[in-house]
Amino acid sequence: MRDITYPPIITTAKGLFRALGLRFTLSGTEHVPRTGGVLLACNHIGYADFVFGGLAANPSKRLVRFMAKREIFDHKIAGPVMRSMHHIRVDRGDGVQSFHDAVQYLRDGEAVGIFPEATISRSFQIKEIKTGAVRIAAEAGVPVLPVIMWGTHRIITKDHPKDFTRGKTIALAVGEPLHPTGEDPVAETAELKAALEKLLDETIRAYPADEQPEGSWWLPAAYGGSAPTPEEAEVLDANEKRERAARRAAKRAEKS
Repeated sequence: MRDITYPPIITTAKGLFRALGLRFTLSGTEHVPRTGGVLLACNHIGYADFVFGGLAANPSKRLVRFMAKREIFDHKIAGPVMRSMHHIRVDRGDGVQSFHDAVQYLRDGEAVGIFPEATISRSFQIKEIKTGAVRIAAEAGVPVLPVIMWGTHRIITKDHPKDFTRGKTIALAVGEPLHPTGEDPVAETAELKAALEKLLDETIRAYPADEQPEGSWWLPAAYGGSAPTPEEAEVLDANEKRERAARRAAKRAEKS
């Protein structure tokens, strides 16, 4: 697969990271193979996760093809950039094509990134995850690597203003590979969720304490922060879904 734009975009991003004074801590990146198909299953806590998530494969010199929602590809500027980097378009209403695209990429030896929670977690803990990740990996015959990002949400996420002040730590952790067979996608998805939860716990506990004091909005309630609990986040998500549906209905009514 020919990549013209991806390498210079990575170089530009690293320059922006330096300008923001970001500090990176990486662990477990040795689990990312240097060749062959591999699926990176990442947690989702902020709008820039696909930018940072690819760094987990950087030590192995891999370019990650992320599965991203159709709306990004429909954007007049972001769309051409995403296509030039060979990311995978996902239509939430009909995910069959993206499933087959991801499987083919993996069979061709690519590294593919997926957010199995599908949407940003307002609690910053692992939400219920879809079976798509393990089903894709099983169909392609490749391993799944749990990947945790922490600190990305402090820059840009839901319900909070952007914060580009300098000096934040971004932690990236890669877990040991899982090898789904597809025989029981629900059980294998539960195994993936448990691996992500364990890795997230380890990452939060290893994060600089002075950057996440008690009561911080970016710290989960279970760790002494003021983020919504998973139950509260579920209510917020449901409200957001209803509001989006109402807006779509209103737009359809205007057109008719």
